[in-house]
This record gives sequence, C-alpha cells and structure tokens, in this order.
Amino acid sequence: MKHVLRSLLIACVFFPATAQTVAAGPIERACLSSPRQGANWRLCGCIQRVADQTLTHADQRMAAKFFSDPHRAQEVRQSSNIRHEEFWTRYKEFGATAAAACS
Repeated sequence: MKHVLRSLLIACVFFPATAQTVAAGPIERACLSSPRQGANWRLCGCIQRVADQTLTHADQRMAAKFFSDPHRAQEVRQSSNIRHEEFWTRYKEFGATAAAACS
C-alpha cells in the first residue's frame, strides 16, 4: 500500500476537476484523476485530509503539479532555494503521515 501511495503522490497525472471532484482539494483531484490502481474516493479523501493538516494551500497546489510533471518534484527536492527546501521538509512529513494514516 505504501508503494501505491508513494506512486499516487509522485507519479500521478493531474487532470482538471470533474463534476464529482469540484469540491475536492488539489491533492484529492490529482489522486482521483490518477490511472493508478488503488486510487479511490476513500484513499484520495484520506490523503487530502492529511494534506489539509500538514500543507498550506500553496504547498498543495505545488505538490499537485508533481502529478503531471514528476520531474518537477526532483527539481524542487534538489533545489538550493530556501523556499523549496522548506516546502520539501513539509512535503516529506505529509507523505510519511499520509502513508501511516491512509494505508
């Protein structure tokens, strides 16, 4: 399950919201749009709830972009920009918390 969650967080494809996901947050929309096995309302909703607790809305928007451009995650992770470093610390906490809470 951790592998599925990690895949959803890093390598999913982000598509515009459908009528069913209009009220969903950016992470949940990206998760639900994922072609990965295991992407469902329960899991994606859980991941979004963790994102709401651990990431700012701006962080969530940045993380959602990783779903359509996984290479961007690598660039941010390796960046020497202090804002990126701070974001990555929060993002890692989010990932660990989501893996624990949503598996």
